[in-house]
Amino acid sequence: MADTLKEILLDSSRRPTVVTDLEGLVDAEVSDKGGVSGAVVKTGFAAVKKIKPGIIPSAVDTLLDDFAGALEPFYGDYKAKGGNDFGAYLTSRSDEASDALLTVTDSRADRSSRDSIKKVYSKLRPNGKKNVEEALPRLGQLIDKHAATA
Repeated sequence: MADTLKEILLDSSRRPTVVTDLEGLVDAEVSDKGGVSGAVVKTGFAAVKKIKPGIIPSAVDTLLDDFAGALEPFYGDYKAKGGNDFGAYLTSRSDEASDALLTVTDSRADRSSRDSIKKVYSKLRPNGKKNVEEALPRLGQLIDKHAATA
């Protein structure tokens, strides 16, 4: 059985399924957004997907290694404590876990040479922490699912 997130999520035989599952997670999280800010996210998400089909799985695949690295300390602690629900564990440490994941996207946006990406990211970033925190239970469940088959 795999013991690290890198072994679980980045294994070449599982990675395509992990990327597909993460794309589904992103779709579900966007779909669940409500209110005015949710409408903005949904509209922007739909526009991006229409303009550049395949961008979500491509972005997920590109960021997966860094996300796995960012979550590795959390997963190690979770395993050491004998946890059985990584989603609940991440939620219990939502402030730290969301910051770790946003450090990845912040860094990527900062390094981008495309002003359009920087502009869109800067508009979405103020609500980023809240959105990431809301996604942590599903993310943990997805990781648990892949850990069980690793």
